[in-house]
This record gives sequence, C-alpha cells and structure tokens, in this order.
Amino acid sequence: MLNLEKIKFLKSASSANDFPEDGGQEIAFVGRSNAGKSTAINAIVNRKNIARTSKTPGRTQLINFFEIDTKHSLVDLPGYGYANVSKTKRKSWDYLITDYLQNREALRAVLLIVDSRRGLLDSDKIFIDFFLPMKKTLHIVLTKSDKLNKREQEKILNKVKTEYEQYITAQLFSGTKKTGVDTAQKRINEIFTFTG
Repeated sequence: MLNLEKIKFLKSASSANDFPEDGGQEIAFVGRSNAGKSTAINAIVNRKNIARTSKTPGRTQLINFFEIDTKHSLVDLPGYGYANVSKTKRKSWDYLITDYLQNREALRAVLLIVDSRRGLLDSDKIFIDFFLPMKKTLHIVLTKSDKLNKREQEKILNKVKTEYEQYITAQLFSGTKKTGVDTAQKRINEIFTFTG
C-alpha cells in the first residue's frame, strides 16, 4: 500500500516539453472547473494545500505533477468547461490536456471529478466519450456529496453507474467531511497495483 501522504510537488508544465520524463505510473485528476478537484486531491493525500484550492474557476492553468515516490505520481490537469477565459487560452489548455491524455505512456487512469449536485454535464460526457477508447481506467468521484441528502446521494450515484456501468467505477466523496476518502485512496492503490 502506497503512503500517499509522502506526496510532494514535482513540477508544473505549460507544454509537453515541460513534462517530467515519461516513466513510472501516473493517475490524472480531471474535471470541470470548480468541481472540487484540488480539494479532492488534498483530502485524498491528507495534505492541506498540496494542490491549491480557489473559489475562482479556472485557477489551475498548468498541468501539475505530484510525486508519491520515484515510480508513482498524481497529476492535476486544468479544469475544462470554464468559459471566462480567452478562446486562445482555452485552445491551448485543450491542446495541452489532449496531448497529455493521448500520448503519455505513464498514464494509467483518470479520476474524473464531478460535482454531485450537478451530475454529469455535457462537457463531462464529452470527456468520457473521448477517454474511454483509450482503454484506461476511469473512476468517477462525485464530490460535495455532503450537500445532498441520503436519497439524492443514492440517486446520483446510481444514475452515473447505470449510464456507464460497463466502463467505469464511481463513488460519493466529500473533501470537507472526509467521506469517501478511504475509498478513493483504495482505488488509487488498486490502479497502481494492477496496472504496474
């Protein structure tokens, strides 16, 4: 079992030339802007500000690499679906993210971060349809689930699982209440173990 708390910031990349050497295993965190990606990363690795959180959508503008050990890393990708940036900037983000997802040999899986209150939006479904043909693991993390009652939680989880049941795994998660953290940690360890 990997000790995720040993994680440390490795580097930020604004282009593929800035990526660390393509070796070992990586799990990428992807999601709409403001879905709670940074909060989820911080909760999963039990570190307060390893990934910077912000109230401003679109804050993560680079690909950020975090090293657990020399063979295992977590990667924070810029959020998609945020309209309040220039078309040029959005195009360069899209290109950077696509380049990473399609060409990175070390990539083993994506944890797709989705705000449970909003469910899977069109941009999430577009991402899933883009990613599934790559035949890599996709685990959906439904964040902010503490904002829903029990019935709403079950409804959104079942909806996501039913829609993509053959292709994905999914879970409820709350970074503030720390619910689902152990499930996410276990999933990360399983992915690193079985895709090694």
